[in-house]
Amino acid sequence: MQSDTSDYDYSTHDYLNDTDDGLCSLDLHPVEVTTKTYIYSIICALGLMGNALVMVTYIFYKRTKTMTDVYLFNVAVADLIFVVALPFIIYNEQYSWLMGPVACKILRSAYSINLYSGMLLLACISGDRYVAIVQARRSFGPRSHTMIYSRLICSAVWGFAVALTLPTLIYTERFEEPDLGNQTFTVMCQLHFIEGDTAKLMKVMVPSLQMAIGFLLPLIMMVLFYSSIMYTLLRAQSSQRHKAIRVVLAVVVVFIVCHLPYNVALLSHTLDLFKQRSCEAEKMKLGVLAISRSVAYLHCCLNPILYAFVGVKFRSHFRQIVVDLWCFSKKYIHSARSSRGTSDFCVSGLKSSDGSNNMLSFSA
Repeated sequence: MQSDTSDYDYSTHDYLNDTDDGLCSLDLHPVEVTTKTYIYSIICALGLMGNALVMVTYIFYKRTKTMTDVYLFNVAVADLIFVVALPFIIYNEQYSWLMGPVACKILRSAYSINLYSGMLLLACISGDRYVAIVQARRSFGPRSHTMIYSRLICSAVWGFAVALTLPTLIYTERFEEPDLGNQTFTVMCQLHFIEGDTAKLMKVMVPSLQMAIGFLLPLIMMVLFYSSIMYTLLRAQSSQRHKAIRVVLAVVVVFIVCHLPYNVALLSHTLDLFKQRSCEAEKMKLGVLAISRSVAYLHCCLNPILYAFVGVKFRSHFRQIVVDLWCFSKKYIHSARSSRGTSDFCVSGLKSSDGSNNMLSFSA
């Protein structure tokens, strides 16, 4: 069983004080492994269901699409890529890597792409909501190029995310590591460096980019845009403003609660990475990293709720999806019934039209 050294293998044994019994073992306790597996399984299941619903709603149920809808769809794609890769990442942390080197590189890069693209797209959503609510007069004009602009922005975000992921993609390798206890070899899939200087550079640069671009930049943009939105909503004489303000607060608070602990733990660990440290201190820091990382992963399950299903239109589409699924199940399970009897009660909502309200559809 491998030690849990986070997404970028931060452990550097040259700087660890070994125990009296030999090398410092960073292997997790079986209870910790089981607990983490259950938590990740829940995240994977909820993330698959929530983000798949957002994508289905966007593709089949929304006729009129806004820039925020395009961003939401791409956030769902990014989160879905990650939750699909998550089971393989979990397995790799506990057992030998069974797949080839190409799959190793792709799966280990999935979290990095999800992080950069997802966080930057959430910042784009805050900017679009700022234009729609604070600069409402300017946004009332014709938006015939909305889809083109939003797709160009999303393409730029994905390209930027892939560029930032290149260090992980290049230096992630599938290699064999001797298991001294069993006199066998364990197949690993993680960052692997031949030269020491490259290892030091990458083990500082990768987490630094993650903290700066994947957390601080989106956080600053969200705080600035949502502060202006809240100020505008507080001045508005509308019965809907309190609900919209609660949504804004929930979006910012959940973002901070999910990602701030992990980034603080990551910063602390990176600063101490090449300092002499005890085995127990290293185990404690890796434990904090593992817990806070699980909380950060949880954000991919909360995105559909915060950004999509709190909106009136998305909720109505979700109810229609449930009705359609029920109708389709009745059609195929109870095939003995007449098709006419089924159609009397089942009216599909595919591609139904909908109106818009900037304040109510803050997340729609």
